[in-house]
Amino acid sequence: MSFIEVLRLAIDSMRSHKLRSFLTLLGIIFGVATVVVVVSLIEGFNAYVDEKIANIGTNAFSVQKFSIDDFASVESLNSARRRNKDVRIDDLYALREKGGFIADAAGKAGTIADVKLGSEELLNVRVNATTPNVAQIENIEAASGRYFLEIEEEKRKFVTFIGSEVAEKLFPVEDPIGKFIKIDNRQFRVIGVGEELGSTFGQSRDMYVSMPLTTFLSLYGMRRSISISVVSTGPETYDDAIEEARTLMRVRRKLEPSEKDNFGIVTPSAINELRDNIFGTIQVAAIGVTSISLVVGGIVVMNIMLVTVTERRKEIGLRKSVGARQMDIVKQFLVESTLLALIGGSIGVLIAYSIAAIIALATPIPTSLPIVWVTVALLASSSVGLISGVYPAWRAARLDPIEALRSE
Repeated sequence: MSFIEVLRLAIDSMRSHKLRSFLTLLGIIFGVATVVVVVSLIEGFNAYVDEKIANIGTNAFSVQKFSIDDFASVESLNSARRRNKDVRIDDLYALREKGGFIADAAGKAGTIADVKLGSEELLNVRVNATTPNVAQIENIEAASGRYFLEIEEEKRKFVTFIGSEVAEKLFPVEDPIGKFIKIDNRQFRVIGVGEELGSTFGQSRDMYVSMPLTTFLSLYGMRRSISISVVSTGPETYDDAIEEARTLMRVRRKLEPSEKDNFGIVTPSAINELRDNIFGTIQVAAIGVTSISLVVGGIVVMNIMLVTVTERRKEIGLRKSVGARQMDIVKQFLVESTLLALIGGSIGVLIAYSIAAIIALATPIPTSLPIVWVTVALLASSSVGLISGVYPAWRAARLDPIEALRSE
C-alpha cells in the first residue's frame, strides 16, 4: 500500500469522526501551545539580555568597581564594598595610554537629575556622563545633531545630548538643537538627539540626558567611581586585552600576586553566564513541567486510537481478508495518529504565536519564537503521535480477520 493511499485513508477517517478528531486534537494543541509559549518567553528574555544588556560593544569589556561574582550573594557584595576601590578617571587615562592589545578606552558615570525647560519639568531623568569615544564603542547614533567632541570634553563644556523622549516632551514642535535646558538648575546647550531605543522591561531607554564626563565630575564631584569601556585591537586579541587591563589595574593598586582583584572586569560572556546560573534551572524546570501536558496529549491520542481500533474491527478484518498485510494495517493507524498530532501541533504553534504576540504588545515582557523551536515543536508533536499510535496499530495488525469480521 502506497503512502498516498494510507494518508488518504487517514484523512477520510478523521473526516468521518470530526468531533472525536477535534477532541483528540485538543490535548496536543494545549500541550504544544503551553510549551511553545514558555519557550518563546525564555528565548525572548535571552535575546533581550544579549541585545540590550550584555551588548557592551564590539570587542569591548568593562572595568568597574564591582565584578559579576560580587553580586553572587549579599555577603560577597558587602565584602567587595569593603575591599574594592573606586575606579577613577586617572585609571581611564592609564588604560587609554597603555596601547598594546588595548585599542581604546572610554569612561562612563551617571546619576539622576531633574530636567527643566521653562515651566515644563521632567523629574528623575537619567544622566549619562561619558567621554566622546563612547559613541563609537557603543554605537550611539544621533537622530539629529551630533555627540560630544574631544574639545568639549577637555574644556568641560555645558553641552548635552538628549534622548528622543526628552526631546519630544520638551520640544514637541521645534528643533531642540542649539536650545538651552536646565539639568539640576544648570544651563546646558542641546547639541544632539539620540535615535529612539525603545524600552527595557517597560522602562524607557530614551528618557536621558548626556553630558561630557569631565563636566559631570566637576559638577557632581571628582571622588566618584566610574566605569571604563575598554576595546581590544580585534577579536583575536580580546582575551589578551582583558589580561593587559587586569595587570595594569593591579599594578596601579599595588596588589600582591596572592591578593584578589579589588575591581571588576565585566564581559558579555560573564553577564550571560550569570543569567544562565540564575535562570538556567528555572528554564529547564519550566519547560519540563509544561511538557507534561504534551505527554498527557499523547496519552489521549493513544486512548482514542485504541477506541478506533475497537470500532473498526470489521473494517480491519475486511482489509486483511482481501490481502492487506499486517504492515499495511500498522502504517494506516500510525499515519492516522501521527497526522492527528501534527495537525494539533500546528494549531498549537499558531495559538502560541498569537499569545506571545499579545503578551509582547500588552506587556513589557519580551517574546521570541525562533524557527528552530517551531520545527522542534512540530517534530515533538508528530513524534508523540507516532509513539502513541504504536500500540493501537500493533493491536489492529494482530487482529484475526475471521474474528474481526464476526464483530458487530
